[in-house]
Amino acid sequence: MKESEVYVIDKVDREILKRLLADSRRSYQEIARELIVSGGTIHVRTNKMKEAGVIKGSRLVVDFQRLGLEVTAFVGINLSSAKDYQSALPKLKKLKEITEVHYTTGSYSLFIKIVTQSTRDLHLFLIEKLQVIKEISSTETLIALDSPVVRDPALPEAIE
Repeated sequence: MKESEVYVIDKVDREILKRLLADSRRSYQEIARELIVSGGTIHVRTNKMKEAGVIKGSRLVVDFQRLGLEVTAFVGINLSSAKDYQSALPKLKKLKEITEVHYTTGSYSLFIKIVTQSTRDLHLFLIEKLQVIKEISSTETLIALDSPVVRDPALPEAIE
């Protein structure tokens, strides 16, 4: 199946996805009992969705604050030129403080999420690591004060 093709799911696939999104470590047998189908059905359908690229793995969610990374910030980045994206991206990938990079429309070329231990570390990251990348013309930093809603991007409601 080509990456650009839409994979059509039925009600059983949708229910499998909902359960795996709620807890990706659940056994196929447990899901099968809830859906009143065989464990083999869950296994086959899950493998088909993996092969089609619908399921791209499972995730471990880390609480960065429990590891001493107290500051979460978002940085809007303006590149000097749109063509600088290809050369800036590998440099950004090397920075361990960055947890997400998004290529965007609107006010910024890129929007990144970073975590650091303190605001001092955030400041040092910005001036010593991020703003020295030659492709970056300017940045705007927003510090998160709280994250009252954090969801996996694949919300069960999105697949209904």
